[in-house]
Amino acid sequence: MSNLTLTIWIAVIIVVLILAIYIAIYNGLQKAKVYTDEAWSQIDVQLKRRNDLIPNLVETTKGYAKHESETLEKVVQLRNQLTNIPSDDHAETLKVSNQLSDSLKTIFALSENYPDLKANQNFAKLQEELTNTENKIAYSRQLYNSSAALYDQKLLTFPSNIVAEIHRFKKVDYLQTAEAEKEVPKVKF
Repeated sequence: MSNLTLTIWIAVIIVVLILAIYIAIYNGLQKAKVYTDEAWSQIDVQLKRRNDLIPNLVETTKGYAKHESETLEKVVQLRNQLTNIPSDDHAETLKVSNQLSDSLKTIFALSENYPDLKANQNFAKLQEELTNTENKIAYSRQLYNSSAALYDQKLLTFPSNIVAEIHRFKKVDYLQTAEAEKEVPKVKF
């Protein structure tokens, strides 16, 4: 085997190795992006589940809390608003979702003023299901942020940042807690 043939083989092996590494990096970026999208989808699924439970909660509450129609109307309005937000507008979806969560807390607090409502098994079951759904939403948000962190890390580290730049992969934002939710509740004794 001549030196030229050996040099050609070495060059081919190097090119194939570089190409294999490039493909592996590209596929890793794609997988991380898919995981991030799937994590957002889990949030979306839980939001839909909550939205499906709200009409039953409103109907159950209506009969007992006739004086609280404004609160119930706000919940229905926010639910409808949430269903009309474009699926790619994550920031607006979360903003309205947070408002809806706050309104649901208000409805749950109503049960303290209406003992018959508190004793209603349908209300108790819906309250439990919505609480479980809120917990799943919180978990899904954590999963999304973890997936986003992994994806964004790949965009920033060498050598995957080079492949990401070539293919114009874009950073995704973390889900943030609203400032109002970070405030320490004021407790009166």
